[in-house]
Amino acid sequence: MITISQLNVGDSLKEIQLKPVSRIDLIKYAGASGDFNPIHTIDDEAAKAGLPGIIAHGMWTMGNLAKLFTEFYQEGFLKDYSIRFKNMVFLNDVITLQAELKEKAEKQLRFSVLAVNQNGKEVIKGEAVYQLY
Repeated sequence: MITISQLNVGDSLKEIQLKPVSRIDLIKYAGASGDFNPIHTIDDEAAKAGLPGIIAHGMWTMGNLAKLFTEFYQEGFLKDYSIRFKNMVFLNDVITLQAELKEKAEKQLRFSVLAVNQNGKEVIKGEAVYQLY
């Protein structure tokens, strides 16, 4: 297994494909986050808001991006994390998480991070700074 510190600029972390987004995922996230906006869990409320269906919480998608770094927890931690929401995530979307090393300093690695849906549409784009111990 390669360590995160062995990566070179231009290398990518192993992609992670999430299971299709389910209503129960979003109900659980609503409970955990305290965000009970019904556009995330109730079809009729999403329709009233002009949406084609319920949408995932943006922070649910953002939080999942951190899974890219989970296997490297023994080497360091996410020090900084910034993203831009690009598109909505709907029920049954299959999200793929990606990270590419853009800059490497002595103890910090700067990655571009991306989440795309099954159609290749970007839903989140940003960067993460990984601090080595």
